[in-house]
Amino acid sequence: MRPNGRHTAGASQLSALRVWAMGLLLLSTVAMSPAPANAAPSQAQAATTHVYLLRGVLNIFSLGLDTIGARLQAQGVPVTVANFVSWSSLADEAATAYKAGRLKTIILVGHSSGATALPDMIAKLNQLGVPVKLAIGLDSVFKTKLSTGAERYINIYIGDGPGEPVRAAQGLRGKLDNVDVRGTGVGHISIDKNESIQRRVIAEIDAAIMRSRAPALPVAEPGAPRQARSAAATAATRN
Repeated sequence: MRPNGRHTAGASQLSALRVWAMGLLLLSTVAMSPAPANAAPSQAQAATTHVYLLRGVLNIFSLGLDTIGARLQAQGVPVTVANFVSWSSLADEAATAYKAGRLKTIILVGHSSGATALPDMIAKLNQLGVPVKLAIGLDSVFKTKLSTGAERYINIYIGDGPGEPVRAAQGLRGKLDNVDVRGTGVGHISIDKNESIQRRVIAEIDAAIMRSRAPALPVAEPGAPRQARSAAATAATRN
Protein backbone atom coordinates (compact mmCIF):
# COMPACT_ATOMS: atom_id res chain seq x y z
CA MET A 1 0.00 0.00 0.00
CA ARG A 2 1.30 3.46 -0.89
CA PRO A 3 2.01 5.56 2.19
CA ASN A 4 -0.45 8.35 2.83
CA GLY A 5 1.21 11.67 1.99
CA ARG A 6 -0.51 13.50 4.82
CA HIS A 7 0.61 10.86 7.34
CA THR A 8 4.22 11.06 6.10
CA ALA A 9 4.26 14.85 6.36
CA GLY A 10 2.80 14.69 9.87
CA ALA A 11 5.43 12.21 11.00
CA SER A 12 8.19 14.42 9.65
CA GLN A 13 6.78 17.44 11.45
CA LEU A 14 6.52 15.44 14.70
CA SER A 15 10.14 14.29 14.37
CA ALA A 16 11.31 17.85 13.78
CA LEU A 17 9.29 19.02 16.77
CA ARG A 18 10.94 16.41 18.98
CA VAL A 19 14.42 17.48 17.87
CA TRP A 20 13.54 21.13 18.53
CA ALA A 21 12.15 20.30 21.98
CA MET A 22 15.21 18.28 22.92
CA GLY A 23 17.47 21.14 21.84
CA LEU A 24 15.43 23.62 23.87
CA LEU A 25 15.60 21.33 26.92
CA LEU A 26 19.38 21.06 26.57
CA LEU A 27 19.77 24.84 26.34
CA SER A 28 17.52 25.30 29.38
CA THR A 29 19.57 22.80 31.37
CA VAL A 30 22.79 24.65 30.56
CA ALA A 31 21.22 28.01 31.42
CA MET A 32 19.94 26.74 34.76
CA SER A 33 23.19 25.09 35.80
CA PRO A 34 24.76 26.80 38.82
CA ALA A 35 27.76 29.01 38.29
CA PRO A 36 31.11 27.46 39.16
CA ALA A 37 31.90 27.75 42.87
CA ASN A 38 34.60 30.08 44.11
CA ALA A 39 38.07 28.60 44.03
CA ALA A 40 38.84 26.47 47.05
CA PRO A 41 41.92 27.18 49.16
CA SER A 42 45.16 25.63 47.97
CA GLN A 43 46.36 22.40 49.52
CA ALA A 44 49.17 24.24 51.32
CA GLN A 45 46.80 26.85 52.74
CA ALA A 46 44.34 24.20 53.89
CA ALA A 47 47.03 22.04 55.47
CA THR A 48 48.25 24.87 57.73
CA THR A 49 44.71 25.83 58.80
CA HIS A 50 42.67 24.35 61.63
CA VAL A 51 38.99 24.99 62.22
CA TYR A 52 37.65 24.41 65.73
CA LEU A 53 33.89 23.89 65.89
CA LEU A 54 32.29 24.19 69.33
CA ARG A 55 28.93 22.50 69.96
CA GLY A 56 26.44 23.75 72.50
CA VAL A 57 24.95 22.07 75.56
CA LEU A 58 24.71 18.25 75.68
CA ASN A 59 26.29 17.76 72.24
CA ILE A 60 22.89 16.97 70.73
CA PHE A 61 21.67 20.37 69.49
CA SER A 62 24.62 21.39 67.32
CA LEU A 63 25.03 18.45 64.96
CA GLY A 64 25.00 20.81 61.98
CA LEU A 65 28.58 21.62 62.96
CA ASP A 66 29.48 18.00 62.19
CA THR A 67 28.15 18.51 58.66
CA ILE A 68 30.15 21.72 58.24
CA GLY A 69 33.21 19.92 59.55
CA ALA A 70 32.76 17.03 57.12
CA ARG A 71 32.46 19.42 54.18
CA LEU A 72 35.61 21.25 55.22
CA GLN A 73 37.48 17.97 55.62
CA ALA A 74 36.43 17.06 52.07
CA GLN A 75 38.29 20.21 51.00
CA GLY A 76 41.37 19.08 52.89
CA VAL A 77 40.87 21.48 55.83
CA PRO A 78 41.65 19.90 59.25
CA VAL A 79 38.85 20.32 61.79
CA THR A 80 38.09 19.54 65.41
CA VAL A 81 34.46 19.27 66.56
CA ALA A 82 34.05 19.35 70.35
CA ASN A 83 31.72 20.49 73.11
CA PHE A 84 32.08 24.11 74.20
CA VAL A 85 33.41 23.10 77.64
CA SER A 86 36.66 22.09 75.89
CA TRP A 87 37.43 25.62 74.65
CA SER A 88 40.33 26.22 77.07
CA SER A 89 42.21 23.00 76.32
CA LEU A 90 41.59 23.50 72.59
CA ALA A 91 43.12 26.98 72.86
CA ASP A 92 46.23 25.45 74.47
CA GLU A 93 46.39 22.85 71.70
CA ALA A 94 46.06 25.48 68.96
CA ALA A 95 48.68 27.72 70.58
CA THR A 96 51.19 24.86 70.79
CA ALA A 97 50.67 23.98 67.10
CA TYR A 98 50.90 27.64 66.05
CA LYS A 99 54.14 28.29 67.91
CA ALA A 100 55.61 25.08 66.50
CA GLY A 101 54.85 26.34 62.99
CA ARG A 102 52.33 23.64 62.18
CA LEU A 103 49.46 26.11 62.07
CA LYS A 104 49.27 29.49 60.38
CA THR A 105 45.52 30.07 60.29
CA ILE A 106 43.16 29.45 63.23
CA ILE A 107 39.40 29.67 62.70
CA LEU A 108 36.69 29.20 65.31
CA VAL A 109 33.00 28.38 64.84
CA GLY A 110 30.44 27.89 67.61
CA HIS A 111 26.71 27.33 68.00
CA SER A 112 24.59 28.40 70.97
CA SER A 113 26.75 28.01 74.10
CA GLY A 114 29.59 27.18 71.75
CA ALA A 115 29.21 30.63 70.21
CA THR A 116 29.06 32.20 73.67
CA ALA A 117 32.43 30.58 74.49
CA LEU A 118 34.18 32.02 71.42
CA PRO A 119 35.22 35.36 72.98
CA ASP A 120 36.82 33.49 75.91
CA MET A 121 38.73 31.22 73.54
CA ILE A 122 39.87 34.20 71.47
CA ALA A 123 40.98 36.05 74.61
CA LYS A 124 43.04 33.08 75.78
CA LEU A 125 44.68 32.63 72.38
CA ASN A 126 45.49 36.35 72.27
CA GLN A 127 47.00 36.13 75.76
CA LEU A 128 49.20 33.31 74.44
CA GLY A 129 50.29 35.52 71.55
CA VAL A 130 48.27 33.65 68.94
CA PRO A 131 46.08 35.46 66.37
CA VAL A 132 42.64 34.22 65.30
CA LYS A 133 41.89 34.74 61.63
CA LEU A 134 38.12 34.30 61.79
CA ALA A 135 35.44 33.46 64.35
CA ILE A 136 31.80 32.75 63.50
CA GLY A 137 29.11 32.48 66.16
CA LEU A 138 25.70 31.00 65.40
CA ASP A 139 23.01 32.43 67.70
CA SER A 140 25.17 33.14 70.73
CA VAL A 141 23.07 32.98 73.89
CA PHE A 142 23.37 35.28 76.91
CA LYS A 143 24.98 38.70 76.57
CA THR A 144 28.35 38.19 74.94
CA LYS A 145 31.09 40.81 74.97
CA LEU A 146 34.14 40.67 72.75
CA SER A 147 37.06 42.19 74.64
CA THR A 148 39.90 41.01 72.39
CA GLY A 149 39.47 40.34 68.75
CA ALA A 150 39.82 37.98 65.88
CA GLU A 151 40.77 39.55 62.59
CA ARG A 152 37.07 39.16 61.80
CA TYR A 153 34.22 38.06 64.04
CA ILE A 154 30.81 37.27 62.54
CA ASN A 155 27.88 36.75 64.89
CA ILE A 156 24.86 35.36 63.04
CA TYR A 157 21.89 35.54 65.39
CA ILE A 158 18.09 35.55 65.42
CA GLY A 159 16.99 38.91 66.72
CA ASP A 160 13.59 37.77 67.97
CA GLY A 161 14.92 34.54 69.52
CA PRO A 162 17.28 33.61 72.35
CA GLY A 163 20.37 34.80 70.47
CA GLU A 164 22.08 38.08 71.27
CA PRO A 165 24.21 40.56 69.35
CA VAL A 166 27.85 40.57 70.44
CA ARG A 167 29.03 43.81 72.00
CA ALA A 168 32.46 45.26 71.27
CA ALA A 169 34.63 46.35 74.17
CA GLN A 170 36.37 49.71 73.93
CA GLY A 171 39.61 49.42 71.99
CA LEU A 172 38.64 46.19 70.23
CA ARG A 173 40.92 45.34 67.35
CA GLY A 174 39.52 43.56 64.34
CA LYS A 175 36.13 43.66 62.65
CA LEU A 176 32.88 42.65 64.31
CA ASP A 177 29.73 41.98 62.27
CA ASN A 178 26.39 41.23 63.92
CA VAL A 179 24.07 39.68 61.33
CA ASP A 180 20.40 39.40 62.29
CA VAL A 181 18.63 36.62 60.35
CA ARG A 182 15.16 36.97 61.89
CA GLY A 183 12.36 36.31 59.43
CA THR A 184 14.36 33.81 57.38
CA GLY A 185 12.67 30.77 58.87
CA VAL A 186 15.64 29.53 60.89
CA GLY A 187 15.40 28.84 64.63
CA HIS A 188 17.89 28.48 67.43
CA ILE A 189 18.01 24.69 67.11
CA SER A 190 18.05 24.68 63.30
CA ILE A 191 20.39 27.57 62.48
CA ASP A 192 23.49 25.36 62.38
CA LYS A 193 21.69 22.83 60.16
CA ASN A 194 20.25 25.33 57.69
CA GLU A 195 21.76 24.79 54.23
CA SER A 196 22.03 28.52 53.44
CA ILE A 197 23.74 29.26 56.76
CA GLN A 198 26.13 26.34 56.29
CA ARG A 199 27.07 27.55 52.81
CA ARG A 200 27.72 31.02 54.17
CA VAL A 201 29.89 29.70 57.01
CA ILE A 202 31.96 27.58 54.64
CA ALA A 203 32.29 30.44 52.14
CA GLU A 204 33.53 32.77 54.90
CA ILE A 205 36.02 30.13 56.05
CA ASP A 206 37.29 29.55 52.51
CA ALA A 207 37.69 33.30 51.99
CA ALA A 208 39.60 33.65 55.27
CA ILE A 209 41.95 30.81 54.31
CA MET A 210 42.52 32.41 50.91
CA ARG A 211 43.48 35.63 52.72
CA SER A 212 45.87 33.77 54.98
CA ARG A 213 48.89 34.89 52.96
CA ALA A 214 48.25 38.41 54.23
CA PRO A 215 49.80 39.15 57.64
CA ALA A 216 47.42 38.74 60.56
CA LEU A 217 46.73 41.56 62.96
CA PRO A 218 49.49 41.73 65.56
CA VAL A 219 48.61 40.33 68.96
CA ALA A 220 49.67 42.38 71.97
CA GLU A 221 52.04 40.65 74.36
CA PRO A 222 50.40 39.54 77.61
CA GLY A 223 50.41 42.40 80.08
CA ALA A 224 51.35 45.01 77.50
CA PRO A 225 49.49 48.36 77.74
CA ARG A 226 46.63 48.75 75.32
CA GLN A 227 47.33 51.34 72.66
CA ALA A 228 44.78 53.93 71.66
CA ARG A 229 42.51 52.91 68.84
CA SER A 230 43.46 53.99 65.35
CA ALA A 231 40.92 54.41 62.59
CA ALA A 232 42.21 51.25 60.91
CA ALA A 233 41.90 49.19 64.10
CA THR A 234 38.45 50.40 65.09
CA ALA A 235 35.94 47.56 65.24
CA ALA A 236 33.13 47.89 62.74
CA THR A 237 29.81 46.78 64.18
CA ARG A 238 26.59 46.15 62.27
CA ASN A 239 23.41 45.39 64.21
